[in-house]
Amino acid sequence: MVLEMSGVLLYVIGPSGSGKDSLMLHARHALEQDANVVFAHRYITRPHDAGGENHVALSEAEFDSRLARKLFPLHWRSHGMRYGIGCEINQWLAKGLVVIVNGSRAYLPYASKNYPELVPLLIEVSVDVLRGRLQSRGRESDSEIESRLKRAEDFKALQHPSLLRFSNDAPLDETGPAFVELIRAKTRVIQCS
Repeated sequence: MVLEMSGVLLYVIGPSGSGKDSLMLHARHALEQDANVVFAHRYITRPHDAGGENHVALSEAEFDSRLARKLFPLHWRSHGMRYGIGCEINQWLAKGLVVIVNGSRAYLPYASKNYPELVPLLIEVSVDVLRGRLQSRGRESDSEIESRLKRAEDFKALQHPSLLRFSNDAPLDETGPAFVELIRAKTRVIQCS
């Protein structure tokens, strides 16, 4: 069954420490009354109490079972875990909603192939801000931070015909509202179509 997609899939990506999760949480709270915007939960093979984003925790067996039943139109592996986006996004897109997904840069070519209407939204930060954020987390060694900084540099070369870039160097109380406005602009585009 082929669904006609009239919505927009905002595929949010960014290096670790870019503030992607904080921006998405801010937008989720700011837009909770907006019936035209939905945030997709990720299904992750990570314990539910591991911190970070609100996700659906699955065992490897549960993930395999859902994958076999084609319940994840988007799925990937990263950092030893598996991530899936549920097929509910197809229904939301068919209803003309703006669907926001916490995505993976490495998986972007596959996601774009499955969802031609996908709009990647790259969260960018300067090297100095990113270094400071990673150091303040206290989770990585100096060499791990340098590795993450190098990987973050690779994001700058990302190309996609619909790519949007969002600078997140400033504090959340400044960038959060701008991020929400970017999402609202996408909602207005859909309503005018």
